[in-house]
This record gives sequence, C-alpha cells and structure tokens, in this order.
Amino acid sequence: MADYFKGLFGQKQVPSQAPVDDDFADYAGAPDPSPAFISPSTAASASDSPAVPTSTSVIPYTKWYRIWERASPADFYQEAVIMPFVIILISLHVWGRRKNKRKARGWITAHAPALEKEFAVVGFAGKRSPRADDGQTRTSDLAVPAELLKEKTAQEYTTYATGRQNVAFIDIKLSLYKRYNPMTLMLEKALSFLFESITPPVERMEATAYTFDGKERDLVPVRSKQELDNKDSRFKGLPQSTYDNFVWAVVHKERMKRLRDDRYDVSLTYTKDHSKLPVWATVMSESAEITDQLLTADLVKAIEGAGDAFEYLIVTDQPVDKPQKSTDTPPGKRLTLSLLLPSSTSPSAYTPTHPLLSYFLRFPDTLAALAHFRAEVGRKIRTTREEEMKKLKKADETEKAEERRVESDKKKKEMRDNRLKGLSAEEQRKYLEKERERGNKKQEKKMSRKA
Repeated sequence: MADYFKGLFGQKQVPSQAPVDDDFADYAGAPDPSPAFISPSTAASASDSPAVPTSTSVIPYTKWYRIWERASPADFYQEAVIMPFVIILISLHVWGRRKNKRKARGWITAHAPALEKEFAVVGFAGKRSPRADDGQTRTSDLAVPAELLKEKTAQEYTTYATGRQNVAFIDIKLSLYKRYNPMTLMLEKALSFLFESITPPVERMEATAYTFDGKERDLVPVRSKQELDNKDSRFKGLPQSTYDNFVWAVVHKERMKRLRDDRYDVSLTYTKDHSKLPVWATVMSESAEITDQLLTADLVKAIEGAGDAFEYLIVTDQPVDKPQKSTDTPPGKRLTLSLLLPSSTSPSAYTPTHPLLSYFLRFPDTLAALAHFRAEVGRKIRTTREEEMKKLKKADETEKAEERRVESDKKKKEMRDNRLKGLSAEEQRKYLEKERERGNKKQEKKMSRKA
C-alpha cells in the first residue's frame, strides 16, 4: 500500500532484483548494451547529401528531344545489326507481291480480249464485257479494270466468266511463286529436289469450264417474273448442249504419271501415243473412237505451238478425288486446261499459248456437236462406271458389316459384365475358367483347320 502512494505522488520505485539462478550466474553481472551516440550535425549533413552510385557516372538532365546528349552510338550496336536484315526482308516482301501482281495483270491483259469475245460477263463486277464496237480499247496494263482479276492470296489470283452457249461458267486460277517469302520458296524447291513425292513449285494457269449438258433451264438465273413466265419459250430454240459421258485427256508425258496418281478420273483411262501429236505428248482415253473424234487438226496445232508450257487438257464427268461411298454424286461434266506461265511479265510472252486457250474456250461447242459415239462405246464406258460402283458398294457393305460386328461385340461384352456382377467370387472364377477353355478350343480348331 505504501508503494502505491509513493508511485501516486511521483516517487520513483526501485525495482527489486529477481533471484539469480545458479546456472546463469555468469551472465547476471553483464551490463545492458547501450545505443551509440549520433551527433545531430552529423545526421543532418548525411540526410542533406544525395545518394550517389559508386560505379556509375552521373547522367545530366536535358530536354526529352535532345537524345544525342543522353546516348551515344555505342548504345545502338544491336539495332544496327538487326535493322539491315529487317529492311531486306521487307523489301523482298514488297518486291515479291508487286512482281506477282504485275505478272497476273500481264496475263489478264493478254487474254482479256479472248475472254470478252467468248463470254458476256468477265470478272467479278457482274457487268457486260466491253466490246470492240463500244469504242473501249485497252492500251496499257493500267487500263485493265481491277474487277477482272481478284487477288485471293499473295501467290494466287482468280477470274471468272459466264454468259455463253454450252458453258455455264469458267473459273481460272493463276498460281505463282511465293516471291514475297524467298526462304519458303527455296525450301520448297530443295525438298522437291530431294523427295520425289513432293511436287516442285511451278507457276501455272488452270482453267475449268463447267458445261450446261442440257441443264440450261436449271442453271440460268431468272431475273424477273416475265422471264419466269417465258421460260419455256426462252430455251425452246436453243441447240442441244448434251454429250456423252467419258473421260479423255491430252497430257504432257512429264506430267502423265503424277496426273494419274493425283486424279481419280484420269486413272479410269488407258494411255496410247498418237501419230498426230508431238513425241512429248500422249492421249489418255477410254476409247480410241473418242480420240478420233476430238483430236482435231486445230487442237494438235495449238498444242504444238504451246510447247513445253502445255501440261494437260482433260474432258471428264468423274470427280478428281476418288469417291469414298456409293452415294457420292459426280460433280458434273467439265473441261480443264493447265498451262505453265512464262517467266516474263509482259503480255506478249503469252503469244504461244494464246491459240490453245482460245481453242479451249470454244471446245464445248465441239463436244456438243461431235461427242456422240456408237452404242458399243457407250456400253464400254458404262461397264467401267458400273465396275467402279460395285467396288464402292462392296466397300460400303464391308464397312457396315464391320460396324455391325463391333456393335454386336459391344452388346456381348455388356451382357457378360452384367452376368459377372451377379455372381459370387467362386462362381466368377468358374465362369472365367470355362470361358478360357472355350477360347482355347476355338484356337485349336483354327490351327487344325489351317494345318
């Protein structure tokens, strides 16, 4: 109580010393550590002076745009090494795209008059092609409308034409080198040189014409109710555009093997040289009579004029890829022409192949007039189609039988599992032993039957 009043009136209380344990007697007399004394003047001077790195130099403060005062050429050595390669790649990319565009426009400049002469609509504008009597002439590459040619990718250009008798429409595709990516182009050429299975990159024009084959009523669009009412009279006076089903081709011999491997329709034909053709070309046909009718003197002359630029001319009614099921329908009758493109971008470089393309555009008229063969030829062609259809049906039946077998095995397994679940451990063991014995007996029977 006395200690309480002493503390209340401000008297200091002396703490009583705790009893010292004998085990810690050596540490009992050690003084408490006291903090080091820091002079106020020393602390103030230390806080006023800024911290300066010991190993770096002081960078002077300048305006944000005075870069030369804060940096030196040594700071840009890495960029100096990288930038030339970036500039070269960008330059090659721009040059390659422009080169391909000039080449495509050179092709359309050379062949636009022939397309516009044969078709009412050329290009993707949906307008009537200009005629010579309209007073519209093209004097340069720049005069070719952009609607005539569409850039699908940097190395692929397409065009389209429609509005002609016997032809529903024609698609033309230009495949060019990947000049905008030289590394990829060199790699593709190297791999095609090392491996025969890889097709070497080439520049080609591939045109595919889809014939009406008597289906004008279904394919020609009707734009008004009046045309719909007069539909019967509209097609009444037209000549017949139908022709027989067959596959026939004239092929460059260097392309013959790969073409037979890549295309299903050409694999149905047999190859035979013809005396009218040059030695580097051959005929692939289902009948010799077809060749006699279609291999005209004008066609032979055009092929000879095209020379090594000619790859193949195919007339077919079968798909390019082999059908997987008997229900797959054929894509319809069509004609395909493939030509290699010259290295020059000038329109005059296409003069040797121009007659062949012009003949190709008029070839459907020849088919509608001449491609009607004797009954024996048609019977032979139908037999080939029926044999292929039997193979497809047999493959379908085999596939369905396999599906039924898998489904049956699945049901048997479910029944077996359900039966085993209701058995005890001893009954399951006996059931599995009997099952194993039956399997061994079946295997023995198979072995004895083989022996």
